[in-house]
Amino acid sequence: MTDVVVVGAGHNGLVCAAYLARAGLDVLVLEARDSTGGCASTVDALGARVNTCNCDHTMVRTTSIAAELDLAAHGLRYLDVDPQALHVTWDAPAAAPFVQFRDVERTLDALAVTHPTQVEGYRRYLRAATPVARLLTELTSAPPTPGAVLRRLADRRAAALPRLLDWSRRSVGEVLARYFTDESLIAGAFTTGPAVWGVTHGTPGTGLGATGMAMRHLVGIGRPEGGSGALPDALEAALVAAGGRVRTGARVAEVVLEGERVRGVRLTDGELVEAGTVVCAVDPRDALVNWLGSAPAGAREMVARWSARPLADGYESKIDAVVGELPRHPGIEALRSTVGPFDPGVPTTTVSTGLAGIAAAFDLLPAGRVAQRPMMLANTPSVLDPTMRVGEDHVFSLEVLWTPYALPGGWTGSAEPRRWLDAYASQLAPGFADAVRRWRVVTPEDYERDFSMARGYAPSFSGGPLAALVGRDRELTRYETPVRGLYLTGAGTFPGAGVWGASGRNAASVVLRAVGVPLAA
Repeated sequence: MTDVVVVGAGHNGLVCAAYLARAGLDVLVLEARDSTGGCASTVDALGARVNTCNCDHTMVRTTSIAAELDLAAHGLRYLDVDPQALHVTWDAPAAAPFVQFRDVERTLDALAVTHPTQVEGYRRYLRAATPVARLLTELTSAPPTPGAVLRRLADRRAAALPRLLDWSRRSVGEVLARYFTDESLIAGAFTTGPAVWGVTHGTPGTGLGATGMAMRHLVGIGRPEGGSGALPDALEAALVAAGGRVRTGARVAEVVLEGERVRGVRLTDGELVEAGTVVCAVDPRDALVNWLGSAPAGAREMVARWSARPLADGYESKIDAVVGELPRHPGIEALRSTVGPFDPGVPTTTVSTGLAGIAAAFDLLPAGRVAQRPMMLANTPSVLDPTMRVGEDHVFSLEVLWTPYALPGGWTGSAEPRRWLDAYASQLAPGFADAVRRWRVVTPEDYERDFSMARGYAPSFSGGPLAALVGRDRELTRYETPVRGLYLTGAGTFPGAGVWGASGRNAASVVLRAVGVPLAA
C-alpha cells in the first residue's frame, strides 16, 4: 500500500506528486500512456522531436515551482522568447503586422510605426491590465479560500480586485475594445488567448483573457531547451529524486471505495493499487462519473451534477512538419527595416481574420466545417533552440483553431489539413510549400485516441475568479471531493489550462494539510 496515488502524469499531476514526495509521502504516479508529460510533452515524429502542443510557456513562470522543486538541477533551462509575439492578418498587406517585444517601450515604438492610432490605447491598456495580471498571478498561487485571498489583498494591490472581477464577467472583446479601435489588435490578442479555449471574442466570462499581452510584458515567454517536454521531464526527475515512483502503461478503470473513503484504484487488468489518498489529474468527468461507480451518499449530488453535463467537442488540430526553408512573411520582412532588427522565426506568429470572420468561423463548428481562413498559430521552435534542428532542416508547427471533432466524411483521407498548409503558405514568400519535407496532422480524433480526451476535448476550468473565491464546484476550486481521500487537480480545476502547474501545487498543499504535513519549499 502507498500513501498517495496520483492518476495522470501530465505536468499538473507531476507537480502535485513531486511536492507530495518532497514532503515525505510515499507517492506513485500512474499514467495510461507509455510516456509522461501529457499535452506538455515533446515526442518523436517525422524523424524529429515535436511538441505535442504549443511550445510557449508563460504562466508556469509566474509560479515558484521551478525554484522550489529545483528543476534546473534536473535539466530544465528556459530560453527567452523575444519578440514575444507576431500577428498578421489574412488581409495582409492591407493590414500591418503587430510585433510585441518584452520591452514595453520598444513595443510602443514599433506600434507607432505599424498602428500609430493605437499607441495611447496600448498605454492605457497596460496601466489597467498590468495590475490585474499581477493580482491574477498572486491569487492563483494558493488554493483560493476566502481567508487566503483576503490575506493577499491586504495591501495596495487590492485596488485591482474590482477591475479583475469586472473583467472576469465580461467578454475579452468587450474589454479590449475599451482600449483599441483597430480590430486587428483585438483579433491578435484573442487568437493567442481565449480562442484556444474554444470560445468567441464575445463570450461573457472570458474578459481575463485580455490580460495576455500585459502578462507577457510582466513575465515573459520562455521555451524549455529541448522542447516543451523538458518541463515534465524535469518534474519527473524531481519526483523520482524525492523518492516518488512512476508507472506508465497503467490505465485506471475504477476508483475503489471502502465505505465513505478511498481505498485505492483498480487498473484495467484488474490489479488493485491500494492508497489512502488518490489525486486524479485527469478530466474531472473520468474521475467523478466514469471511475467512481457506486458513490457514497455524500457524493451523489456531485456525481449527478457531473453526469448531467453535456460532453463537449474538441476544436483544435495541429500540423507538424520538417521544413528545409523558414516561413517568410513579406510584411514582417519589411517591418524589420522600420522597427529595428529582430528574428521573425523566434516568436509564435498568429494569423487571423477580422472579428466578423472569427464569429463566422465559430458558427461553422456545429456543422463540422472549417473556415476558409481559420485562425492559426505558427512557430518554428528550432530557430531559437538549435537542439531541435534536424540536420540542416527545421521543425515547424501550425495549430489550426476551430476544427471540429466530427468532420463530415471523417478525418481519414480528408483534404482539409493540406488545405490549411497551402493556405498558410499562400501568405508567405514563394518556396515554403515546396520546402516541406514531411508532415503529419493531429486532429481531435487523434487527441481522443492518444490522450484519452473524450471527443478530443481538453477540459479547462472556466468558472472564473468569483466562482473560485466562493468555492462553486468545490471539487474544482478546492481540489477536494465529498469522498474522503479523493482529490482533483489538472487543467479542469482552478486556475485552468495552459502550461501552468498552479493547480498541481495548490492540490498538493490541500492534500498535505489534510494529512498534517507542511508543503516543503
